[in-house]
Amino acid sequence: MAVYMVLPSILLAGIFLLAGPYLAEAEYAVELGEAVLTLDASNFSEVVAKHQFIVVEFYAPWCGHCKQLAPEYEKAAAILRKHDPLVALAKLDAYDERNKEIKDKYQVHSYPTIKIIENGGNNVRGYGGPRDADGIVEYLKKQVGPASIELKSAEEAAHIIGDKRVVLVGFHYCHDVSCFLNIMRMMDANVMHVYEILFQVGVFPKFAGVDYENFMAMAEKKRSDYDFFHTSDAGILPRGDQTIKGPVVRLFKPFDELFVDSQDFDKDALEKFIEVSGFPTVVTFDADPTNHKFLERYYSTPSAKAMLFLNFSDDRIEAFRSQIQEAAKQFSANNISFLIGDVEAADRAFQYFGLKEDDVPLLFVLAQGGKYLNPTIDPDQYGNLTPYVKSEPIPKVNDQPVKVVVADSIDDIVFNSGKNVLLEFYAPWCGHCRKLAPILEEVAVSMQDDEDVVIAKMDGTANDIPTDFAVEGYPTIYLYSTTGDLYSYNGGRSAEDIISFIKKHKGPKVSVVDEVAQTGAGAVEEVSTPWSPSELLKDEL
Repeated sequence: MAVYMVLPSILLAGIFLLAGPYLAEAEYAVELGEAVLTLDASNFSEVVAKHQFIVVEFYAPWCGHCKQLAPEYEKAAAILRKHDPLVALAKLDAYDERNKEIKDKYQVHSYPTIKIIENGGNNVRGYGGPRDADGIVEYLKKQVGPASIELKSAEEAAHIIGDKRVVLVGFHYCHDVSCFLNIMRMMDANVMHVYEILFQVGVFPKFAGVDYENFMAMAEKKRSDYDFFHTSDAGILPRGDQTIKGPVVRLFKPFDELFVDSQDFDKDALEKFIEVSGFPTVVTFDADPTNHKFLERYYSTPSAKAMLFLNFSDDRIEAFRSQIQEAAKQFSANNISFLIGDVEAADRAFQYFGLKEDDVPLLFVLAQGGKYLNPTIDPDQYGNLTPYVKSEPIPKVNDQPVKVVVADSIDDIVFNSGKNVLLEFYAPWCGHCRKLAPILEEVAVSMQDDEDVVIAKMDGTANDIPTDFAVEGYPTIYLYSTTGDLYSYNGGRSAEDIISFIKKHKGPKVSVVDEVAQTGAGAVEEVSTPWSPSELLKDEL
């Protein structure tokens, strides 16, 4: 029986888009007058080395989100090319094989991916700002400014922090001119941006010392993800103890307890405080763009995931929120991440996981050992979780030379068939897969007289892929032999090459007795699992 686990690494790729262009030296622009520099393997290192601050969009020519971003990126570039200091915006076709080494170096796994590269390539960080031209310009201007900004008045603090942002504030108290000069010397190590909703404010008796320096270093490191401020007067802050003298870091946020203080300025402890306290106990999946960064982190974090989806217009919404908040607190130590999602905004998640809107309110759990589902639940009774596999319907007719495999039929056609099965994992949108299709058809026809060989294909985007197979791109081809051995195919794309591979690795014919025993060994009784994360996931975590 196959075990399924698919990590949603690209689930939100369509939600997070980005923009930003610029015109630098004309010799690097493909077309005169373009504000966005065009880079490739021949000029990338040279251009990056010449810039203290350059933004690079890694794109694919076929990517719809990249095409949507392009005009906004160009507008931003045209504005930022006049900025002092220079903010250069560039792009690189990461889908071009000639640029693969650069793509791998900068860990580009989806499109578009945007990186901020500083100091001639020595410092690299992700872009975390808006995707429209004005937002890109505002965000990047602040990225080349100080990493932490001083708050000087209650009005300024109230305006910046408000009720919808997460802020880190450090508190300082200056008593002489030398303290003020120290601030001015260290300001270039700090910056803020207004796209995020998390604010870190440092309160210090004076703008100097190890605690202050660690705060500023963290501001520089995390400036793409959080807004940082510092002040010498806690009394101007809208929430928290206004008499505290510091040093203390206060994190402001629009969820959970609204603010949290820490007085541990050890670099590792400070980073952990920001990451843990700045993340919601329960992530919300809705149309609010301020939640997108939390969603991105939620789905990219290696943990078990419990997701409650319902219509937010449901009159029981508050009861559901209360229940999942309590569950999240109860199991906070079990490495389980919780989410509540509006079905109206989560259509892509439903498509990715193969869920049905008719089943909401539903609880969906993703763990290392598999997926579990409980549909049409009530706030006070979550009932039982049952194993779940995303699968297309099993074809009623499957008589073509290349057999169609779905998640619900892979055991019968591949693992328990007693045959040597060449299985292609493909994606409907994949151009290479379309080119390979007639070749696999030729292979299947050529080997149709060999009863021990099956040529098959499976849509990897519409079915859960067993963990037996490592599928990182399409097409991916494996041969599962009658001996139970699994061989990955990395050879040529001709019928002759594939046939030669099959003949080299196929196993012997399976006897009737062996086939019955193999089929019996693969049979698994369906079970109903109680909804208890500690019981359900204790072996997984």
